[in-house]
Amino acid sequence: QVQLVESGGGLVQAGGSLRLSCAVSGSIFSIYAMGWYRQAPGKQRELVAAITSGGSTNYADSVKGRFTISENNAKNTVYLQMNSLKPEDTAVYYCNADGVKTRSWGMINNYWGQGTQVTVSS
Repeated sequence: QVQLVESGGGLVQAGGSLRLSCAVSGSIFSIYAMGWYRQAPGKQRELVAAITSGGSTNYADSVKGRFTISENNAKNTVYLQMNSLKPEDTAVYYCNADGVKTRSWGMINNYWGQGTQVTVSS
């Protein structure tokens, strides 16, 4: 059983900050990358930020300079620090584990968190 549990969402005023957390549990043989996605009403889900097993990161242009993805391997947790939030950042944010194997010879799967609502008011 691989589970991703998210926390940290909420309501914040424009210009404020939030930190999202994604705790990963279960036996994992290997993983390619962790990422944060978001989906606003009526829009497609989009990649916000990702971090690979090698530590490299990439961000959507809309959040560069404002959001930071990081991980704490000892705590099996991935974070998304969101600063200078804008109303257009309002969405449900999902944590994703990409290219996960639970055994050396097994299938490769994606796993998703339940999503956490981020609402930025103005």
